[in-house]
Amino acid sequence: MIITVFDTHRFDRHALEKENMRTHHELRFFEARLEQKTAKLAAGSGAVCVFVNDVLDRATLAALREIGVRLVALRCAGYNQVDVVAARELGLTVVRVPDYSPYAVAEHAAALLLALNRKLHRAYNRVRESNFSLEGLVGFDLHGKTVGIVGTGKIGAVFAKIMAGFGCRLLAFDAFPRTDLPLTYVEKAQLLAESDILSLHVPLLPETYHFLRAETIAQLKRGAFIVNTSRGALIEAQALLDALKSGQVGGAALDVYEEEAGVFFHDLSGKVLQDDVLARLISMPNVLITSHQAFLTKEALANIARTTLENVSAFERGAVAESVLVR
Repeated sequence: MIITVFDTHRFDRHALEKENMRTHHELRFFEARLEQKTAKLAAGSGAVCVFVNDVLDRATLAALREIGVRLVALRCAGYNQVDVVAARELGLTVVRVPDYSPYAVAEHAAALLLALNRKLHRAYNRVRESNFSLEGLVGFDLHGKTVGIVGTGKIGAVFAKIMAGFGCRLLAFDAFPRTDLPLTYVEKAQLLAESDILSLHVPLLPETYHFLRAETIAQLKRGAFIVNTSRGALIEAQALLDALKSGQVGGAALDVYEEEAGVFFHDLSGKVLQDDVLARLISMPNVLITSHQAFLTKEALANIARTTLENVSAFERGAVAESVLVR
């Protein structure tokens, strides 16, 4: 099948091409993100392969259907960017990669937390300038601290086990509790009030949009750290900025950002950053931001490519892939 791949980067193109030596599809790569005006690039394709910041609203899906696209293959787990109702009404099949490597994301969340707490990013820059002062680099022991985990799916579960290894007290909030994790489930209010560190591991859904906003951030234990490696819009960015300025939030480690589309995954070093909130967050000494790279391990990229192309192959055979979202 001919597959048009949108929002292509060198790292995922390499993984897809390597896996395609086994599946033998025809891959057409574009750096452009998918949206209504770029949908025409998929002309002649039976499928499009899209990433986290591609736009799959009704208008874009209708444009794809009009030029003969029948399958939308997400090379990611989240599907908040997809108008699922429209896809179903238009007769488009949508598949995703629900499980590529929970270890990649959970380990990155832990790495962000450790680096932020022990101020490794600041220490690294100092030493490169021959500044060996330790002033302003005091952190805290993770051992004995209370870590609140929002969402205990595969990634949240791995993160819980990592934090348990540090000797943390673990609290969790999830609509579907598990019995195989070393933690205690509590209500949202208790989680916010008692957590020294709050880590988000839930998908972006209508009910989780702005899970942390001004009202809920005000319920946090004062000075708590926030870690987010899930979806940017779980946190209202302006409210987070205000809370960091007031000291209500002690630090933030973010791999995602509410308005990251068009910014993350791109080299903007020669340009003026137009997002004032993001610019302020980046400038803060108690904020550490990475550019949506938590998934970026060799193992995860290989799994994403394998599942994505297997989904396309299954559709081509008339079979139903296990990871089908809409059919």
